[in-house]
Amino acid sequence: MAIWLTDSSKIIVQGMTGAEGTKHTRRMLASGAKVVGGVNARKAGTVHEGLPVFGTVAEAIEKTGADVSVVFVPPAFTKDAVKEAIDAEIPLCVVITEGVPVHDTTEFWAYAVSKGHKTRIIGPNCPGIASPGASNAGIIPADITTPGRIGLVSKSGTLTYQLMYELRDFGFSTAVGIGGDPVIGTTHIDALQAFQDDPGTDAIVMIGEIGGDAEERAAAYIEQHVTKPVVAYVAGFTAPEGKTMGHAGAIVSGSAGTAQAKKEALEKVGVRVGKTPSETARLMGEIMRSLG
Repeated sequence: MAIWLTDSSKIIVQGMTGAEGTKHTRRMLASGAKVVGGVNARKAGTVHEGLPVFGTVAEAIEKTGADVSVVFVPPAFTKDAVKEAIDAEIPLCVVITEGVPVHDTTEFWAYAVSKGHKTRIIGPNCPGIASPGASNAGIIPADITTPGRIGLVSKSGTLTYQLMYELRDFGFSTAVGIGGDPVIGTTHIDALQAFQDDPGTDAIVMIGEIGGDAEERAAAYIEQHVTKPVVAYVAGFTAPEGKTMGHAGAIVSGSAGTAQAKKEALEKVGVRVGKTPSETARLMGEIMRSLG
């Protein structure tokens, strides 16, 4: 089992003909993902990487039955690309693009809500989603882990990869990189709910980082709704106060948003929090062994 992305998912790539779109389309295809076409209005009717290029998302869905779009469109055009995917009512839109203006993200997120929330948005500025052994939509390496029964949700791309690799002997149902921008589509809570409901997931790894209150809100949700064991890591224990750290959303103000505050909120509801990514992987390994 997996969440949101399965072996039957049919993927289209908006921006497939660009350099990044081409590279990662090849990687997705090599991993066994069912990529069925691309979208580029200027190159509609051509073939790229052996796949048809369509003029619109709606046409791509009509011709291929696609139910996932991965967006590799430059930041200036990302808002329009995502709104087009929303208009076409594609169920899942994975926005890889980095540097999307927060105002644009806010606008296309509000647009998705106004259209009845028929399109789940993951990202922007994220590595995507991978269900090992089934499908891969985005830039997560396909060969660093195995299929298994751990669910992972993460703000950080590189820490997603590290935890997937360190826990490869246990494997993953699905790994979701939600991105670290101040405004994102899918949240920790969305993924926690989906993993809780997924019979193929036995335990959950949650990776957060300094800034905002997403992890505190996730802790409150876990206390009320999650019965499966959760292990967490919060990046940024040594970050200086008041400094923006890497991701645009990682801003600490006073005690609010610090790694320590997030750690305490999570531990208060029974979540085990690692001090390093490797310790986090060790804690999850202990849980998986105890589950048999």
